[in-house]
Amino acid sequence: MLKLKSIIWVLIAAFPLVFSSCKEDAKKTISTQQIEFTHEGNLNVYLNTSDSLKTNFDIEFAETDYETQTGLMYRKGMKNNQAMLFIFPDVATHSFYMKNTEFSLDIIYIKEDMTIASMQENAQPFNESGLSSMAPIKYVLEINGGLAEALGISIGDRISFSRN
Repeated sequence: MLKLKSIIWVLIAAFPLVFSSCKEDAKKTISTQQIEFTHEGNLNVYLNTSDSLKTNFDIEFAETDYETQTGLMYRKGMKNNQAMLFIFPDVATHSFYMKNTEFSLDIIYIKEDMTIASMQENAQPFNESGLSSMAPIKYVLEINGGLAEALGISIGDRISFSRN
């Protein structure tokens, strides 16, 4: 009985220590690291009726499940000559959202034949509404918001890309 009382007193004495250390841990701030653009390839956009080059981008690829799920989330922005190209293993209607994305994007949906099927221009930061491709696609190109209009990128234009 004396042994049980001793154990209870030890637990009661340790109780404040356990919870005060939890409070201390809760006060710690975890800092995140800035995710930098990685130049992994180049992408060209051509006028839909000719081989006339409209523009080109340095691209970062999003191909794995993790890369396609996070995309440009948690980044502060990117330069106007930079873009992210998503490559899906299937041809299907895909939907994107701007959760944890801190800057506006033009989301360009591209068919398997490399022609632009549809676009969502100036997608708003942090908006969690689904932005559908509205058609079966294989690729998605994300560029800075407003850039598609400024560069004259339109439905029917074609792309080509290469890896470094």
